[in-house]
Amino acid sequence: MKFSITAATGAALLVIASAAFAQDQAAPAGFGAPAGKLAKLDRGFTRLFDGKSLDGWKMAGPGSFKLLPDGSMLAEGGMGLLWYTKAKYKDFELKLDWKALSKTSNSGVFVRFPDPGDDPWKPVNQGYEIQISDTGDDLHRTGAVYTFAPSTFVPGKPYGEWNSEVIKVVGNHYVVTINGKKVCDYVGTRSLEGYIGVQNHEPTNNVAFRNIRIKSLSR
Repeated sequence: MKFSITAATGAALLVIASAAFAQDQAAPAGFGAPAGKLAKLDRGFTRLFDGKSLDGWKMAGPGSFKLLPDGSMLAEGGMGLLWYTKAKYKDFELKLDWKALSKTSNSGVFVRFPDPGDDPWKPVNQGYEIQISDTGDDLHRTGAVYTFAPSTFVPGKPYGEWNSEVIKVVGNHYVVTINGKKVCDYVGTRSLEGYIGVQNHEPTNNVAFRNIRIKSLSR
């Protein structure tokens, strides 16, 4: 049987294929739905990331973050760190949403580290990381203060769904809450002031972040 395609049909198929390819290149499965309007900020909070630009953020080390249509930023490559350059924070309450694609997803939220320059290991060694990973032990899994304090349990949502996280820091006291459940309570010894950042790990460890906001608790 002969099979023929008209020029118009061929052009239409090409447009469909190109759109599908572009979508695949833009984000992995589970990401990319159109963004809804951000909820009104709670009193005293300031947005660090509004879903529209990376103004005020800077990369340290390899990899990158890219903006997605759903108002999030997606970690690519690594190991590097995207950090917010406009302010250091002492006591604060940090709120954000994150989404893991699979069990191999790996990232973290870093707090109270010095200016890293182009060295993503400086925040690891001088600040604290709140881990995002389902493959480690209690000291290396989601919600833990990485290597210092265990996550008691992880009330995580299915992969591809958004999780809410709150990191409250007063003095040396760190409390981590995920999806409304406290998972880590730790008293540290490192710096009482520093920057905020999010990690990009290996190419297959996709994690996205959105709606990052902070409230200073310092007097």
